[in-house]
Amino acid sequence: MLKIYFVRHAEAMGNVLEFFQGRTDCEISEKGAKQLECLAERFKDIPIEAIYSSPLKRTMSTAEAVNKYHGLPIITDERLMEIDGGEWEGKPWAELPKLYPKEYDLWQNRMYDFYTEKGEKMTEVFERMKTAVADIAAQNVGKTIAVVSHGCALRNYLCYAMGNPIERLKDVGWSDNTAVSLVEYDESLTPHIIFRNNNDHLTSELSTLSHSAWCKADNGSSEFKERK
Repeated sequence: MLKIYFVRHAEAMGNVLEFFQGRTDCEISEKGAKQLECLAERFKDIPIEAIYSSPLKRTMSTAEAVNKYHGLPIITDERLMEIDGGEWEGKPWAELPKLYPKEYDLWQNRMYDFYTEKGEKMTEVFERMKTAVADIAAQNVGKTIAVVSHGCALRNYLCYAMGNPIERLKDVGWSDNTAVSLVEYDESLTPHIIFRNNNDHLTSELSTLSHSAWCKADNGSSEFKERK
């Protein structure tokens, strides 16, 4: 049976300064570095056989932590990157309702319809993550592997893995930085979620979302507290 551990990247400067990161290639923060120490210990005794990652700095640093005790090559896949926010990139979350009221209303109330000028549609994220993971799964039948990606990208894939259409994207909730989800795949490579958005390796002080102002305004944000 194939097992895939999905990991969200560590806290990065966009999380600290609370702006829309998207494809903006931010370094991890001081707290993010501490999160990675905890994440590495979590994966120390998990027999992972392959690691795939988005090529952005914050995901690559996270993949390296997952890989600390394994010495595997890290395989990058651009399809695992975060949503392209277009004109939202680098804009503070607090300013988005004023600057882009129509798009922000979609983000809050109809996330599945979200898009920005020169950016990526949420439906496109859903489809590319589904396709990327299907390809990765087909190449790793019978193995235990890790996939490192981003909050919105993983939210889309987990929505699919839950057996839900994209219209139920809000039901998934945000994952904490370095939170882990485990999905197992049967012989037909159909996904079955074992646990999702689990941050048991972090103390409350090292959690990002419990201290995040913008996330508290998102009515789908509570799932990062879910435990294995």
